Amino acid sequence: MVNIASVACLSGAPKLSVYAAAKHGVVGLTRSAAVEYASKGIRINAVCPAHTRTAMVDGFARFTGAPEAEALAELTRGVPMKRVGEVDEITTGILFLADPANSFMTGHALALDGGIGAI
Repeated sequence: MVNIASVACLSGAPKLSVYAAAKHGVVGLTRSAAVEYASKGIRINAVCPAHTRTAMVDGFARFTGAPEAEALAELTRGVPMKRVGEVDEITTGILFLADPANSFMTGHALALDGGIGAI
């Protein structure tokens, strides 16, 4: 099982406290369930993406009223890679976590964050 959390669950998220709290809850549930079900051979992990080119990010860009490139530059100001993630990059992480060959990983929150967590 792979739960979808957010980079907001790995640290604080100013001005997004309710969102961050919900995503912290996803990781807490992931870790607790992983321990509960490990002996049954069920692995449970979470993926924690940063801003990704989705309808949510596109909506943010439109909401600002700024040109898309300018809005994305503001959104990624604190991202070392200076860009948003792409959906296929997040999908690759999900497939990695779900892959049966990755059989010894459970209870993990995988950051796909362009380097935010390294700061």
